[in-house]
Amino acid sequence: MLIPVWLERFQIKYVNPLLRPLSKRMPGFAVIRHRGRTSGTQYETIVTAYRKGDLLAIGLLHGKTNWVKNVLAAGEADIHVGHEDLHLVNPRVLPAGTVDETLPRIPRMLAKRQGTFVADVS
Repeated sequence: MLIPVWLERFQIKYVNPLLRPLSKRMPGFAVIRHRGRTSGTQYETIVTAYRKGDLLAIGLLHGKTNWVKNVLAAGEADIHVGHEDLHLVNPRVLPAGTVDETLPRIPRMLAKRQGTFVADVS
């Protein structure tokens, strides 16, 4: 985790509710829709996603958060990127320090210092 816990709590409580209505129209932002592992509740989480062909990557500045655990448990999720709705399958987390040339450029650079969520677009 590269973000201090207090900043993560601030972002979740104050920043995300402000960004959520705008995130579907703001470039660079995406909204991932997933279900809770135990509750089954539908959630939407704002992320910064990068796509290269049929591969989508998301840097994990906050570490392995609940949305990551939910998607890994379900094995799939839906994401709204730009003007597209995509279905993600085969989710996985690459550990920090991973060198993978198949990743988009920005996540490839970030993967040296942080974990990266990767999934295939179906």
